Amino acid sequence: MFRSGLQLRRGFTLIELMVVIAIIAILIGIIVPTVGSAVATARGFACQMSQRSVAFDFQIFADKQLHGDRGDDEGRHSFRIETFQESQYGVDEFWMWGEEVGVIELPDSQGNDPMRCPSVRQPMTLRNNIACSSGAVGPSASISYGFNGRLNRIEQIDDRGRPRAVSVRLRPNILSHSDVPLLMDIDGQRADMLGVNPIYVAPSLDSQGAYANDRVWFPGLRHGGKANVAFIDGHVESSSTPSTEQGWRWSYRPSR
Repeated sequence: MFRSGLQLRRGFTLIELMVVIAIIAILIGIIVPTVGSAVATARGFACQMSQRSVAFDFQIFADKQLHGDRGDDEGRHSFRIETFQESQYGVDEFWMWGEEVGVIELPDSQGNDPMRCPSVRQPMTLRNNIACSSGAVGPSASISYGFNGRLNRIEQIDDRGRPRAVSVRLRPNILSHSDVPLLMDIDGQRADMLGVNPIYVAPSLDSQGAYANDRVWFPGLRHGGKANVAFIDGHVESSSTPSTEQGWRWSYRPSR
């Protein structure tokens, strides 16, 4: 009897295909969350490194011997926190985006994107000849870091018993206060809803005026439900309740 040299190949049955698909689905279910968690962890670490870099620059800026250009505060023994902010963004007297350019979109053509958490990807606009507090950086939803508002203005009670916010200047001795927060992750969209400029953030504490009712408190809990917070001495910590952490001195008031 003649037998063909060709043999029929047996295909997968429907049940076998379903088993294979089920196994693939299970593997995807295991791998995808793991990859997502790894990416989130990497972004959180990159954010911490970015904040450490800003804090390191602040230590240089505040040092009476090491600091370089202090812009409008050049030659003084003290400086405004806003001057440091502007040096970090490269705006106003620190404009570094080309003399003929008045507005720059970030990231720029070279990939420069200062003062940003990698988890916040919305385009940002920088405007020249404008202070940070007047809108040099925006829109609000694109801003990811806010500085401790009490390093900019403190509350005082006037002769009539009314609270008022008073601008302060920082001196080199600020560097001795390692437990004072310098900057933190913020929720720019929340700040926009509150109608405030997100470049400064501060919990209410016992405020009767500018900081009362948490009107400028909008932490960005985007790293596993936590916000990264950089301190004056350069170390960074994370918390889901940054306003109530023991040893975090949000109440620090620089002398005028």
